[in-house]
Amino acid sequence: MVPDVNAHIHTPYSFSAFGSIAEALDKAAAEGVRIVGINDFYSTDGFREWHDGCAERRLYPLYGIEFMALDTGMQAAGLRVNDPGNPGRIYLSGKGLAYPPVLSGAPARELARVRGEANAQTARMCEKLNAYLRSEGQAAQLDFDEIKSRLTRGLVRERHLAKALRLALYPDSEDPAALENELRSRLLKAGGPAFVPEEPDAFLPVVSVQGIIEAAGGITTYPFLGDNAKGGFTDFECDLQKAADQLRALGIRSAEFITTRNSTAVLEQYAGYLEDEGFIVSFGSEHNTPAMEPLRLRTRDSAALSDKLLATGYRGACAIAAHQAGLRLPREAMIEEGDKLIQKVLSA
Repeated sequence: MVPDVNAHIHTPYSFSAFGSIAEALDKAAAEGVRIVGINDFYSTDGFREWHDGCAERRLYPLYGIEFMALDTGMQAAGLRVNDPGNPGRIYLSGKGLAYPPVLSGAPARELARVRGEANAQTARMCEKLNAYLRSEGQAAQLDFDEIKSRLTRGLVRERHLAKALRLALYPDSEDPAALENELRSRLLKAGGPAFVPEEPDAFLPVVSVQGIIEAAGGITTYPFLGDNAKGGFTDFECDLQKAADQLRALGIRSAEFITTRNSTAVLEQYAGYLEDEGFIVSFGSEHNTPAMEPLRLRTRDSAALSDKLLATGYRGACAIAAHQAGLRLPREAMIEEGDKLIQKVLSA
């Protein structure tokens, strides 16, 4: 029986359901998830804490990062990639980054610039939110610097604003996660009174994201959105063969899925096809909303992954583990070597 893997978990270094990395790793250990991957937006700052916490609990750590990129051609054509609401916007992950982190020079400066742009956009949103509250006769006002200091590890997301507003207005809410989601949807998303669109400088082109990931020692990975609750797909993903060909043309040979988004049938179809096509395939849960859900992976229509999917996810984790250990071999050899690395830790 292969170990349970969750290769995509957000922590408080971006936004997370967890209050701390220790809480996330305690939950993983309690659920029997032995291979765990940190995957924060624009940040490797949590890597040391992740490494040390995994060592304490005899978990195998994977190191990742996430970006939002923009393809202006797809945007102009109205083509949705893996963001269903924003044509041309592309989420990309880096898997198997080096530990300790090695990013320096121009790639590190570019990453810092994008983080700064993201915070600047959220600060403008905070200002608009305060103006809206005043117009509604609300005495509550949010302090961006206080939110950054009290609720974040340096990167302020719109979910942090929703949390701060919920704490200010409804500190004793019986369902804080649902309320924060409602506040974010009504006030901070497109069409809401505090919405502020990102500036173009907040996004990098795909090739620049690839450059940062590779400079950090990682594998550029495309997160498939897959089928939604109505069985629909984005423009980019509806033709799986075409999507795989386009990713290969970009030099991307790794894919991941957030499994609760997808039906078991579609996840097995897409993951199986991509693995047969030579892609590294990994799975995760994100946990980048206020809702606390299991870390042990499941699909939209099943409480657990099938044996087929468990095996696929483990092979992907093995390849990522070998890559972050510095090995550069054909995929099957990476899986074999990564299995040795993982089993050495898990059997200790």
